[in-house]
Amino acid sequence: MAEILHQTVALCSVLIVILTVAWRVVDWAWIRPKETERRLRRQGLRGNPYRPFIGDAKELIKITKEALSKPIDISDDVVPRIVPFLHHTVNKHGRDSFAWVGTRPWLILMDLESVKEVLTKYDEYQKPNDINPILRLLVQGLLAHEGEKWAKHRKVISPAFHMEKLKGMIPAMHLSCSEMLRKWEEMASVKGSVELDVLPFLENLTGDMISRAAFSSSYEEGRKIFHLLTEQTVLAMPFVQSVYIPGWRFLPTKTNRRMKGLSKEIEALLTGIIERRKRALEAGETKKDDLLGLLLESNQKEMAENGNNNETGLTIQEVVQECKLFYLAGQETTASLLVWTLVLLGKHQNWQESARREVLQAFGDNIPDFEGLKILYSPSFMLMRKVSKETRLKNLLIPPGTEIIVSPTLLHQDCQLWGNHAKEFKPERFSEGVYAATKGQISYIPFSWGPRICIGQNFALMEAKLAMTMILQRFSFHLSPAYVHAPYTVLSLKPQHGANMILYRL
Repeated sequence: MAEILHQTVALCSVLIVILTVAWRVVDWAWIRPKETERRLRRQGLRGNPYRPFIGDAKELIKITKEALSKPIDISDDVVPRIVPFLHHTVNKHGRDSFAWVGTRPWLILMDLESVKEVLTKYDEYQKPNDINPILRLLVQGLLAHEGEKWAKHRKVISPAFHMEKLKGMIPAMHLSCSEMLRKWEEMASVKGSVELDVLPFLENLTGDMISRAAFSSSYEEGRKIFHLLTEQTVLAMPFVQSVYIPGWRFLPTKTNRRMKGLSKEIEALLTGIIERRKRALEAGETKKDDLLGLLLESNQKEMAENGNNNETGLTIQEVVQECKLFYLAGQETTASLLVWTLVLLGKHQNWQESARREVLQAFGDNIPDFEGLKILYSPSFMLMRKVSKETRLKNLLIPPGTEIIVSPTLLHQDCQLWGNHAKEFKPERFSEGVYAATKGQISYIPFSWGPRICIGQNFALMEAKLAMTMILQRFSFHLSPAYVHAPYTVLSLKPQHGANMILYRL
């Protein structure tokens, strides 16, 4: 009798576990999504009906595949190719609408007051913390933090990106640009012109600039770190661009082993540089005004002001992650900005000549200062936030777990915000500044907006302005007949088939 009772209890326990797991799966995959859908529809929002587990995944994959299957003309609307699913959803369901990525609800916003509130109230609208674990190998540091940790990192890092500090890095950046342009001049020395894909040159240039600006005397180690991070990014991209299988990163595949090996090598190099610099700073040696030196100085000052409390400063490991972020965020976005500026000026020769006249009038053949050009194509195509609890946004009551999508690409080329010429290349719209062009609205946000605006914005713009000025001083250029216009999104906006240009020495 006791044995039967024991077996019955064991069986009941197993059934309870099975039923509990089953209920959680049903709740996750059906009950909560359907309740969220009902609440969104009651508030006048539209979107596709929720499909268990897959959501709009099939439609998303199909639309994206079709968009990337063929190039477009450079005068065509780029939005359907850069953000095809968002463009399709907004056109089908309205400017403020919803979609489903698996079981996750996306609320797509184009109302500027709502966008402003989402980007301002960073404590209520936070970045999703359930990103692909493979991506976490690449993106950590300030970009991924929230709450008090984000505030601490931002406070410590901000002084390193102060404008007056950055201006002191121009000679190092100038050296990197000079080396790239010297290569171009050598390649064009025989015929006076050369045809090449400028994208890999610009990617190497921005990596080289960061290596010099961030690590100065440790430049060679910085270059090695850049190449290792580049290899790691290439290995990670297939995983980032596909559905992640839980636990996949733990399998001992060749790629996974190499990814982990690269992480250890990168962190060992960075740790060595940081510890040597930290010891020198503590010994009273002359500080270096590169990004790492400024960051360590700010960190030391923050700790000293709080009684050398380690909790107020960054650990060595946290500084390592911030240095990795310098490369990933800075190199990607600036290379993207530069390549699209060259492409558009290569197409629109009148604007290229206008820009060159302005450069030569201001600087002649001298080293440029900080002032210069404006952003044309935004490297960032989508900003994502998430609410962890029921949240009031204007007249909407957003259910917990909803992810909010703000797309700079949609906003920057929206005819309702910019007029009938929104999709045309018209730099003159910024002739009186961004504030006048946007009429004081936040319809132009290439570096995001609000408290979490990109901390490296000034650094990236300084790099891009310096590089463009020096290119215009030495070369004229136009698009090669081999150029194929196919912008697509990876970590930032890139030309899918490269950027073939013909360069002419001046």
